[in-house]
Amino acid sequence: FGSSGSSTVSPVLHLAFFLLASVLAAMYTRFVEPGRLALITYGPCAGKVCTVVDIVDQKRVVVDGPESVTGVPRHMMPVKRLSLTDFKLNITRGAREKTLKTALKKEDTMAKWAATSWAKKVKAKEVRSNMTDFDRFKVMVARKRRSTELKKSTKKTKK
Repeated sequence: FGSSGSSTVSPVLHLAFFLLASVLAAMYTRFVEPGRLALITYGPCAGKVCTVVDIVDQKRVVVDGPESVTGVPRHMMPVKRLSLTDFKLNITRGAREKTLKTALKKEDTMAKWAATSWAKKVKAKEVRSNMTDFDRFKVMVARKRRSTELKKSTKKTKK
């Protein structure tokens, strides 16, 4: 900093860097770790919830549903295809399917997940994608009916 050529960093600058680093560390809380509940975003199991069981390397993890609960078998998956949630089970690395089931049941994690707005949006998207043509027609008619009722009620209040 100065013309003296010394490489010492001022204490104020050092404190600023420390505060910035601590604020950034506090901002991120969803880490890839055994027991983390995640939503699969791509592949044959897309839209299903799984649990991270083991970490293979920097880019891959082993996930398990378990299959009887969520429909996701134990397999290796890239981290890119997962969206981590706030829920974390208290399990050890490489836990068996039985241990995973008991942890899910004990903490009632699946019910907590189903109550979140994220899970409700995923469910609504799935329901919409599975609608038949006649179902879409019924929704359109119901929306039109609701709209006309709303218009009638607003006309009455304006008069």
